[in-house]
Amino acid sequence: MWNQFFLLEEYTGSDYQYVGKLHSDQDRGDGSLKYILSGDGAGDLFIINENTGDIQATRRLDREEKPVYILRAQAINRKTGRPVEPESEFIIKIHDINDNEPIFTKEVYTATVPEMSDVGIIKTALLNMDRENREQYQVVIQAKDMGGQMGGLSGTTTVNITLTDVNDNPPRFPQSTYQFKTPESSPPGTPIGRIKASDADLGENAEIEYSITEGEGLDMFDVITDQETQEGIITVKKLLDFEKKKVYTLKVEASNPHIEPRFLYLGPFKDSATVKITVEDVDEPPVFSKLAYILQIREDAQINTTIGSVTAQDPDAARNPVKYSVDRHTDMDRIFNIDSGNGSIFTSKLLDRETLLWHNITVIATEFNNPKQSSRVPLYIKVLDVNDNPPEFAEFYETFVCEKAKADQLIQTLRAIDKDDPYSGHQFSFSLAPEAAGGSNFTIQDNKDNTAGILTRKNGYNRHEMSTYLLPVVISDNDYPVQSSTGTVTVRVCACDHQGNMQSCHAEALVHPTGLSTGALVAILLCIVTLLVTVVLFAALRRQRKKEPLIISKEDIRDNIVSYNDEGGGEEDTQAFDIGTLRNPEAIEDSKLRRDIVPEALFLPRRTPAACDNTDVRDFINQRLKENDTDPTAPPYDSLATFAYEGTGSVADSLSSLESVTTDGDQDYDYLSDWGPRFKKLADMYGGVDSDKDS
Repeated sequence: MWNQFFLLEEYTGSDYQYVGKLHSDQDRGDGSLKYILSGDGAGDLFIINENTGDIQATRRLDREEKPVYILRAQAINRKTGRPVEPESEFIIKIHDINDNEPIFTKEVYTATVPEMSDVGIIKTALLNMDRENREQYQVVIQAKDMGGQMGGLSGTTTVNITLTDVNDNPPRFPQSTYQFKTPESSPPGTPIGRIKASDADLGENAEIEYSITEGEGLDMFDVITDQETQEGIITVKKLLDFEKKKVYTLKVEASNPHIEPRFLYLGPFKDSATVKITVEDVDEPPVFSKLAYILQIREDAQINTTIGSVTAQDPDAARNPVKYSVDRHTDMDRIFNIDSGNGSIFTSKLLDRETLLWHNITVIATEFNNPKQSSRVPLYIKVLDVNDNPPEFAEFYETFVCEKAKADQLIQTLRAIDKDDPYSGHQFSFSLAPEAAGGSNFTIQDNKDNTAGILTRKNGYNRHEMSTYLLPVVISDNDYPVQSSTGTVTVRVCACDHQGNMQSCHAEALVHPTGLSTGALVAILLCIVTLLVTVVLFAALRRQRKKEPLIISKEDIRDNIVSYNDEGGGEEDTQAFDIGTLRNPEAIEDSKLRRDIVPEALFLPRRTPAACDNTDVRDFINQRLKENDTDPTAPPYDSLATFAYEGTGSVADSLSSLESVTTDGDQDYDYLSDWGPRFKKLADMYGGVDSDKDS
């Protein structure tokens, strides 16, 4: 039974390393058996003597590479090649020796340790190690095996140690005093200057907050922190005034917002510095004593009446004089004016409260020495009411009274309005005009509530005797001075039903069921008839109207020439010439006339000798051409259309000269004078030709 063999690693001898020996009980030492080895490394790493069964390792083994090898051995008969025993398995174990030094998993280790740390795995050798003095450390660490005994191996590694920052340093100003300047015109929010405290720490431990703790300008200035640069920015908080205060002194404090309590023993983590701010003088515009002015004036004030005044002065130390003016864009009608020297406001036109109650204008104050320095202030002027408008009816009143009305019957309620606006309110009184109070058939009842009623004074009215009453009513107010007016109320006498509803106010104007009276229907009918007559007359006049003359204006004596630019008919023009004559000269009709012209006189056609049957067409055309050339009655045209005929019934007949056989010099135009005034201008032109030539 072969279980296992043991073999040391890293054999350094020159011969093969002996492993062990295999032996079979069937081996008699006569060399009849043969030993065979198979498995891990058989024949290469491990070999066996087939005669003796000795096993040897051919090279040095390393347990760290492979600690165990599994092999199989068998003895066979040399002659037959058959196994004499079953195959058996055995193990070769490699014994370890100390042939490897300790190895760190990393060549370099990086570690961070907060400064001022307590004892840890890697201990600090110095107390209170300060990152601000030294931030990086490098430590070499050695590891030994065999507990550090003799013969053991060792390995080393490097540890880079970085001290991380803690807030152990307060902020510090590099200087104790800062000085800045700013003009007094700087608006709120304007930066004046920057200050910065230094902090040796890093990150959030170096963050700084700035604040103004005390000083004369606590409410005039502010300080904010620039998060990127950790600077304190001094800004203007309120408007400055050089004339009131020229220099401000502030105490600015810088502190850490993140503090570690364990380092409070080192002292307060804040620092302070003094900031002096000088305000520079700037030429400022005048300043009014008020942001706005409100004045009042009665609407009956006369022109040049003083309303009030405005005041402005130069805030600078020079106290330059100021002149005043009114912005005319706010007073386009120039109702008000101002004294440029003292700022007094006065009227330049009469006022009317009922037209405009409030006047909103703008006053400008300008420095004499520097006109660019100016300021404006709104001025609101209220026009106070004066009782200068009489009351009047709220509407036009036209009412009716029934013929069967009883005495003291209310037929109409009157109301009045007044453009004025008295302080105590309106109080109107109503009464009949004195001229109508005695013999009036109606009375006025004043209701004492700014209304009045019209009452009947008798029983019964007759519309045939008196159809309309004009009732003058006097309306007065109780203000000072008293204003009154007279309004007329029209009262018609009408026929009413039993309920007092009006039915008819005139005998001839009976109400039809359709809602139109007889008079209205008659008026409509007359309008329709008149319209029809007008249409008929207009149509008749259009039929009798003559055509417009060629020359409308007496001054326009130019010839009216109409150009048609018509192309000749060519071969398609069969009306101007009978092409059949060319084919059969004997077929010409003696009485056939041209149909493209309208001659005034008809000439008898000339008889031409008939051509022979064999007459050539060319000879025929030449013969006809010669005849027409010698014929004075045949104009030389191929196709002529005459458009110069006078209208039908004209005493001038035709004015065309195309058919005339004489020249202009042979014409006698004296007959133009006999044609009437329409041809007077033409007679003057042609009648004076001979006299012009003679002269």
